[in-house]
Amino acid sequence: MAQREREQRERREQRERAAAEPDGRVSVAVITHNRRDELLHTLDRLAALPERPRVVVTDNASADGTAEAVARLHPEVTLLRPGANLGAVGRNLAARRVTTPYLAFCDDDTWWEPGSLRAAADLLDAHPGVAAVTARIVVEPAGTEDPIVEELRHSPVPGPPPGGPALPGPPLGSFLAAATVLRTDAFRRAGGFSPRLWLGGEEELLAADLMTDGWWLAFAPELTIHHAASAARDATRRRTDGIRNTLWFTWLRRPVRPALRRTVRLLRTVPRDRASARAVGAALAGAPWLVRERRVVPPAVEGRLRALEDAQRRSTARRYIG
Repeated sequence: MAQREREQRERREQRERAAAEPDGRVSVAVITHNRRDELLHTLDRLAALPERPRVVVTDNASADGTAEAVARLHPEVTLLRPGANLGAVGRNLAARRVTTPYLAFCDDDTWWEPGSLRAAADLLDAHPGVAAVTARIVVEPAGTEDPIVEELRHSPVPGPPPGGPALPGPPLGSFLAAATVLRTDAFRRAGGFSPRLWLGGEEELLAADLMTDGWWLAFAPELTIHHAASAARDATRRRTDGIRNTLWFTWLRRPVRPALRRTVRLLRTVPRDRASARAVGAALAGAPWLVRERRVVPPAVEGRLRALEDAQRRSTARRYIG
């Protein structure tokens, strides 16, 4: 008994020592625009992580002294200044600087919980068929789960067929960029985020392309990221871009009948106002591009997307409001 207890104690101490050491498998990419204080808070949290990840910040043309503050207070951070607000494409720029096998995304008002990046790397190491693992999101300062977490936990997406790859959690049909760790090479081969979509629901297109490349996406509830939503946001602009991007993705990758079905459902549920009208107008203006770039996903991927339709229609966490 004494021998067994000693061995258990030694294994526990080994795990504790390993958890306190830096982990060179994951880098963190952060995009920001005019949120200096929120970003500095996030960088403080990331700097305190036991994994000690390399952090790459893309400053999307902030005018509030963000870049100068980062350079002064966090000189260890790799700071990119493209000179324009590139939206989600700022993550593509950060990914070019990454040499680690895994890439964690983080917004300027979110931060990873200690140990979650190491756990994500362990999961991706153990599940070679998975391109991305999405964490549970805890809303601060309340400390409660974001409503989207329940939808992720009960994802209706069917899993791999018999003999397919094992997954670390429920399969997903998309992911949340600010709460996900991906394989760097898979992200790059899929082309990263589309410059046309800019920001707002930009994940759907990349997720579909990853799945078309043969990858699986999964929810990993043992991973946690915290979100203290910034007040510095243009909710109406985000809604307009989100509606446009949903329509664009739908017609870029879905077969005609599912695309028509989702379009009708979307237009029935969005607010009937000028912002929604602008979104539809912008979507229609992109029609020539859609025709050139349209590539319908294979049947297996379409089956995963189709399985999400009822959940998307009933969702209270995915409403286009603001």
